[in-house]
Amino acid sequence: MVSSSHEALHRIFQEDTGAIVRALRQLLGVPFPETSSAFVVSPDLTEIAPVERRVDTLLQVETEADGTYLFAIESQSRRDPKKPAAWAYYLSYMHAKFGHQPVLIVLCPDEATARWAAHPIRLGIPDCPSLTVRPLVLGPGNTPVVTDAKDVVRDVPMAVFSAITHSKSENVDAILKALATTLNSLDPEQATIYAELVEAGLGNTPARKIWSDLMSALLNFFRSEHAQRAFAEVRAETQVEARAESVLRVLNARGLEVTAATRERVGSCKDLDLLDTWLDRAVTVSRAEELFADS
Repeated sequence: MVSSSHEALHRIFQEDTGAIVRALRQLLGVPFPETSSAFVVSPDLTEIAPVERRVDTLLQVETEADGTYLFAIESQSRRDPKKPAAWAYYLSYMHAKFGHQPVLIVLCPDEATARWAAHPIRLGIPDCPSLTVRPLVLGPGNTPVVTDAKDVVRDVPMAVFSAITHSKSENVDAILKALATTLNSLDPEQATIYAELVEAGLGNTPARKIWSDLMSALLNFFRSEHAQRAFAEVRAETQVEARAESVLRVLNARGLEVTAATRERVGSCKDLDLLDTWLDRAVTVSRAEELFADS
């Protein structure tokens, strides 16, 4: 459960780890290289000394040609004179500890804070700084207003971020209606996650009441027999895929040869009970084909 607007801003990019790269390219014009993967890592940057330092979200992004980047994503709802020094520390520590290129991205729900956060941080002699930190800032000024449901469908996480960032906009009613329409078409589990992020991200603004009214209608849909059946089907399919993967992982971990035919048979099986049987056997069989002894 997301508990605050601060958390909702950066959690969006945990739900879809590729969204932050799209934001850099589309909203800030940063020519970030093609990625091969992106995943959440521990945000704990605490040293052995008892001083706790944590970024809000830390993503590891693998590129196809330029190696690994670490994205420190910070939600900032107001000016904080202590933050510039902390941000400089985060980047230096991340580079020293992991050896990867660190990138600081600051998310701001209001334009005044965004302008403050975008100021370069210079440490050392004013005209010849030893270290200059230039935060990449996403706020109302460079985040588009999304009021067309077709645009929401193209990139739901970015539409959620837009809704939170423009919570005080005069267009917020149209923004939230377009988003709610699209959430109604997603599977209930995913839609609920995004709905909670929006509700928390809107904070105490009048837009939160608009969203609550829209969500009461959406909640009725989620509780419908059709939605519950669809949700159960999605969960069952996910369980089957995970169990099949476990069978193959056990065989590989034991060093047994797994032919293409065996991999295909396990991967195409939709019977969860049968997959459970194969998983139990995978621990003891001497050949992968013995999984199917009595099939």
